Amino acid sequence: MAEPTIPILTIRDVSKTYTTRGGRTEALRGAGLTVQRGEFVCLLGASGCGKSTLLRIAAGFEAPSSGQALMWDKPIAGPAPSRGMVFQDYGLFPWLSVRDNIGFGPKSRGRPAAEVRETARRYIDLVGLGRFADAYPHQLSGGMKQRVAIARVLANDAEMVLMDEPFGALDAMTRERLQDELLDLWARTGLTVLFVTHAIEEAIFLADRIVMMSPGPGRIEAVHTVDLPRRRDVSSPAFNDLRRMLSAQLHSHHAPKAA
Repeated sequence: MAEPTIPILTIRDVSKTYTTRGGRTEALRGAGLTVQRGEFVCLLGASGCGKSTLLRIAAGFEAPSSGQALMWDKPIAGPAPSRGMVFQDYGLFPWLSVRDNIGFGPKSRGRPAAEVRETARRYIDLVGLGRFADAYPHQLSGGMKQRVAIARVLANDAEMVLMDEPFGALDAMTRERLQDELLDLWARTGLTVLFVTHAIEEAIFLADRIVMMSPGPGRIEAVHTVDLPRRRDVSSPAFNDLRRMLSAQLHSHHAPKAA
């Protein structure tokens, strides 16, 4: 009998409440989720449903008010290089070149200079930015900046990448291109990706599984396996059947409740 596989990420009955001057806000209630190594999982839901809060708990930036967040069955006690975060606003150091942004993590961990240079070169090549290795963030397009942000996470030996609407600020053509590039990187590296989005089509295009979250307070309402061959055709009947079903589920969150 095969041994059970330990998930790379386990979210077990996690709740999160914030206390402010205005009172208490319950952002998450009883969320539960497991992610296996190598999976691409999208958290889908409307703004304010707790997607980013759940992602930040997985990253170790915040602690749950109750419940457990585990990586490889061990409590997540804070940020770690094994869980890399990619934000919508890139988070690059403006005073560092592309090469130095990507090499920042290994350098900070005290790796030898020659290793840092080789690591930066490898990931610069991986994301196709060889011509821009010595450029600074202000000299790059939005899509290029996001590629640098992804490469910086990979260079830091991340096993799992946590992405908070990383393509939300980009134009439609750049967004589509980066979705393709992200899937290519994911396939080549074997990374695990937990990706937050409120765009249904993006979730279907990218994910192995879509985790639907409901608002007020955030709960995991349903988990949908996306059983469509890659590269996915957004115009196919199967793609659009799933899109309509998820859209109806998402819009039901805003339907007026019966008296």
